[in-house]
Amino acid sequence: MASPSIPARVTAENSALLLIDHQVGTMQLIKNIDRDLAARQSIALAKMAQILGIPVVITSSQEENAQGPILPEIAAILPEAYDARVKRRGVVNAWAYPEFRDAVLATGRKHLIMAGVTTDVCLIFPAIDAALEGFAVQAVMDASGSPSDLSEEFARQRMHDAGVVLTATNTLMAEIAQDWSTPAGQQLIGLLFSDVFPALGASIA
Repeated sequence: MASPSIPARVTAENSALLLIDHQVGTMQLIKNIDRDLAARQSIALAKMAQILGIPVVITSSQEENAQGPILPEIAAILPEAYDARVKRRGVVNAWAYPEFRDAVLATGRKHLIMAGVTTDVCLIFPAIDAALEGFAVQAVMDASGSPSDLSEEFARQRMHDAGVVLTATNTLMAEIAQDWSTPAGQQLIGLLFSDVFPALGASIA
């Protein structure tokens, strides 16, 4: 398969956000970082996409089982993406699920911003596969987590070796904003202080 032509810099105009398995039950598997932090960052990513008009593809796995529904905050922020979410019946690698991959390709975007509720299962496989197909993939590590430090370490190393860029929510927002003084930049810096770093925002206030 021919690799897509990748623009040099990630922007709101060339990116899509992929939210993978941020479900209330699966969140409980996160042990290496605070799971409330991971949930808060994934919600902040949803708000970022809403502010910037970035297309979003949401997928879930076996919602009717212990994994449970998508976080209600994400569903409320992105109702259209939530209604169009790809509900996988059990396929682990979302990229290997044709409906999900087709939805991503339909966005026409070459930069893929990915967050998966567990780094070592939900995120690693689609991130690597998309990177191997030639997409520019940024994995948002503080919106993901793993059951152990060891599994997180190995997953990060495998993604890095495959060419996936590992990033954090605040770094990603700064990279996309480029200039805090623009109208979009002002909204994003407000989001950073209100959602990503609420304690810092409170201290400044």
